[in-house]
Amino acid sequence: MGSSAQGALSGIKVLDLSRVLAGPWCTQILADLGADVVKIERPGAGDDTRHWGPPFLEDAQGQPTDQASYYTACNRNKRSVTVDMSHPAGRQILQRMAGTADVVVENFKIGGLVRHGLDHEHLRAAHPRLIYCSITGFGQNGPYAERAGYDLMVQAACGLMSITGHADGEPGGGPLKAGVAVIDILTGMYASNAILAALHARERTGRGQYIDTALLDVGMAMLANQAAGFFASGKAPTRAGNAHPSLAPYQDFATRDGHVLLAIGNDGQFARFCMAVGEAQRARDERFATNTARVHHRGELLAWMQPLLRSRTSAQWITLLQDKAVPCGPINTIAQAFDDPQVRARGLKVDLPREADDGIACIATVASPLRLSDTPVRYHGAPPALGQHTEEVLMEMGMSKTEIAALRTAGTV
Repeated sequence: MGSSAQGALSGIKVLDLSRVLAGPWCTQILADLGADVVKIERPGAGDDTRHWGPPFLEDAQGQPTDQASYYTACNRNKRSVTVDMSHPAGRQILQRMAGTADVVVENFKIGGLVRHGLDHEHLRAAHPRLIYCSITGFGQNGPYAERAGYDLMVQAACGLMSITGHADGEPGGGPLKAGVAVIDILTGMYASNAILAALHARERTGRGQYIDTALLDVGMAMLANQAAGFFASGKAPTRAGNAHPSLAPYQDFATRDGHVLLAIGNDGQFARFCMAVGEAQRARDERFATNTARVHHRGELLAWMQPLLRSRTSAQWITLLQDKAVPCGPINTIAQAFDDPQVRARGLKVDLPREADDGIACIATVASPLRLSDTPVRYHGAPPALGQHTEEVLMEMGMSKTEIAALRTAGTV
């Protein structure tokens, strides 16, 4: 059994047939919460992201290995089992695993698992309590259903890139993707929420259900206020750099030695900013007295503020405003963020020992943001080596070492 007995999802078994990011992000959340997640990987190759480098993990001597760090972002607290589902014996193993699982998560193309007997219809017929979550680019129906979907494609298709980046005509203008695969990550979060809801519903009904999760659906949903603004006005939002379409001043500003971010979200904060810089009358100026007025007169507001912000260093601005309830902060690099005292105080970097014979002693991961008082997240397993738990899991299924050895010889596991 897995070693997550004290988690909120203790006793829940997850068969993870997903790879890359959205599915593994979903199942890592479940694993962090205590579910026993068995990740199925291809013998000899594993999840695609094991090879998405550089950067690569280093061994105990500080030498780079052939294992990409990407995989470690979304696979801790899981057990890795290698099974080739194209082998009849491999299919039988996975069907047996599904029969004892509470949840199956997969991100194959539509129909990709039918020939293996691992699709929703086959498994639910035999196991009506099973919760089955499919993650695809465009969903199970519609003209794009058969298409492969990747985060970058969906960032473009849903309109996110049209509102990310500097406006056309400005230096560096043009559509941009986000710096991380935000749609994959949010798809994983939505999928995990749906699974938790389905588990709760099963307590009442005794039945599992099918969950159809699509990157495109998530991309459209995460447009949030920008979509709401489009519905209200009929006008498609455009790129505005780091400025906010509905708030001002709410953006980055150049300082004497770099940049700071001001995130003034109401009139009281703006009044306190004006008082702090010795120009309290600005908050009474009809062009700036309300947020709506400041948005309408954004050009005039910036004409005053931009030279003002360049008059002090970033540190001086943060020191001036931090005790006046005016949101102002640095624009950190990732290195600076992990060195931030608040990040360190929250323990947001977690070093996990790797209990595998591959020369990698420890792997650093980012802590889960889920903070539960009675059933806290437990970090009981580093992202596993390929097939690290194959023998352990197969023996739990009742197989002998001799049977497992025969499966290895045949290339099934």
